[in-house]
Amino acid sequence: MATEQRILTTHAGSLPRPSRLVQIYADRVAGKAIDTTELEREVAAATRWVVAQQRDAGIDLPNNGEQARESFFLYVRRRMTGFGGHGQRKPWRELLDYPEFAEFSRESFAAKTMVSNREPPVALDAVRYVAPEENLFEINEFQCSLAETGHDFTDAFMTAPSPGMVAAAMHNRHYPTENDYLDALADGLSIEYRAAVDHGLILQIDAPDLAMERHVHYGDEPLDVFLDFSRRVVARINRAIEGLPRERVRLHVCWGNYEGPHDRDVAMREVLPILLEANVGGFMLPFANPRHQHEIDVLREIPLKSDQYLIAGVIDTLTNFVEHPEVVAQRLERAVEAVGDASRVMAGTDCGFDTSAGMGRVTADVVWAKLKAMRDGADIAGARLF
Repeated sequence: MATEQRILTTHAGSLPRPSRLVQIYADRVAGKAIDTTELEREVAAATRWVVAQQRDAGIDLPNNGEQARESFFLYVRRRMTGFGGHGQRKPWRELLDYPEFAEFSRESFAAKTMVSNREPPVALDAVRYVAPEENLFEINEFQCSLAETGHDFTDAFMTAPSPGMVAAAMHNRHYPTENDYLDALADGLSIEYRAAVDHGLILQIDAPDLAMERHVHYGDEPLDVFLDFSRRVVARINRAIEGLPRERVRLHVCWGNYEGPHDRDVAMREVLPILLEANVGGFMLPFANPRHQHEIDVLREIPLKSDQYLIAGVIDTLTNFVEHPEVVAQRLERAVEAVGDASRVMAGTDCGFDTSAGMGRVTADVVWAKLKAMRDGADIAGARLF
């Protein structure tokens, strides 16, 4: 999307959390008692901090950095009934091919204070959304932070996970079928979907499941089984957002926000036709990492609808390289060539920078520099394209 002959900038959602907030979340997940008043105070301060950092970096469409959540999907267990115990996520499929890397990855994460998403709770009972006040608290903190910056952002967004992400990670041990579980999750998550839009924010649905789960949950299954799962998830997303303005909803899809070989990733050509069945206005897709940069060209063969826009991932969220603005500009120019219209392309990141608290691979100072480089690169590209 462009306004006044300028490419807008945004990002995928999660931003670095202050160390004290990470520690509180890690303690709570470990079952330790925490001071809820301190947590609320830390969340409020962190939200104001990340909004100000986005302003200073030149972000046009900011969010709250997911500071009020311990993880981009795990937080739903505190807002929905039915979850308990511990499950076990399957490993990334390529780890079986690279045992040395698997050990390196395990050791690097073991040394961190973080919230792990590898052993999430499971659905042991009926799943219902019961804590709308927590969601409204988060929205209110964000909107207060926006007002306090005194900056006229172009727009702002809130994230929420797709039903498929929750179903694939937080396994079903209650419902007779996966479809029943997906239906319940979609009904519950629709409350957050609608709340974001009702409060004047863009809704971003985080759906890494629509690509990543091919080499995780469905790594040992035929491709058609995974594609069927993706179709069923998109159908639930469409039902959950029915009646919402299409232009106020965007869908983020990726192959997993982790450093690894990624040579088991499903090809975009396989999944894009299913993604385009989603009744959303925009798609955020990763094109900065070296495994998927080339797939921007798939959008020539399988184009977006004429009223849809692309948020092109032009910043890698897993390395501490600060992309040169010229590199960002070239990536945006290639995205515009693929889409065919500069006014339907926005600059974004491949994924979040801290999808689970403390798990991020990029230091905060480098994150802000990367976002600033994205702004500078978008300006370069905009000057050429317009």
